[in-house]
Amino acid sequence: MKLNTKTIVQAAVIAAVYASLTLLIKPLAYGPIQFRISEALTVLPAVLPASIPGVFIGCILANFLGGFGIADIVLGSLATLLAGFSTWLLRKRSLLMPLPPVIFNGLIVGSYVYLLYDKTYPWLLTMLFIAISEALVCYGLGLPLLSLIKKNRVIREVLDISID
Repeated sequence: MKLNTKTIVQAAVIAAVYASLTLLIKPLAYGPIQFRISEALTVLPAVLPASIPGVFIGCILANFLGGFGIADIVLGSLATLLAGFSTWLLRKRSLLMPLPPVIFNGLIVGSYVYLLYDKTYPWLLTMLFIAISEALVCYGLGLPLLSLIKKNRVIREVLDISID
């Protein structure tokens, strides 16, 4: 990925969209059971490498403004960064691309949410709840979004994406 104006703008737009989508449904985006529609964007690295820093920075902003604390800002954003990079690595394997966000968020976010904030449910159940919600978003919204981008030339031109 080249660091140029286009890449910076793409990353910034994705960061803004991620943060906005998260804060739009704030009550559902934090806690032991969460549903972040913004996590659908974590599949974008498969076609747009600039989305890796975009979703990472967007997650930092959303977690900073979400008020869930420093662990969420650092660890939650790290989970999203790892998921974005791993999705890019799996870009040739369509059905596996949404899996990294499910795994990283389930393990990392599920662990610190349980350990630091909410012990309503057992640790493994908290991780499972977060992984399931992540799977619903990434497979249910992320894959269709990716399919739409791949199939629609106009969207690819607007986003300045070239598909291999």
